[in-house]
Amino acid sequence: VQLQASGGGLVQAGGSLRLSCAASGRTFIRYAMGWFRQAPGKEREFVAAITSGGVTYYADSVKGRFTVSRDNARNTVYLQMNSLKPDDTAVYYCAAESGTYYFSPARYDYWGQGTLVTVSS
Repeated sequence: VQLQASGGGLVQAGGSLRLSCAASGRTFIRYAMGWFRQAPGKEREFVAAITSGGVTYYADSVKGRFTVSRDNARNTVYLQMNSLKPDDTAVYYCAAESGTYYFSPARYDYWGQGTLVTVSS
């Protein structure tokens, strides 16, 4: 599976962005998809995940502001980010996992290249 993330950019605090992650291959539907982020000097952290069946999980820091969704017909997963804060500034990565634990980057099999989100105050 090859993943291509897009949609990052510069936005003011309180604004919104939607990230997309397009996957190649016909097995997309078998994978849980996750979003992670990494700010400068920090470890990569879990943001959100969606299972192959559409169950979603969120980090506490983004719950109520971010929404993860997937379109299996388009082999694409999305991350809608609302009410953005400067602390959300990071490189955002999408990843695919064939297992059932979604919160650790070590469990993911495939990664996209990352897209930078910068939130100004």
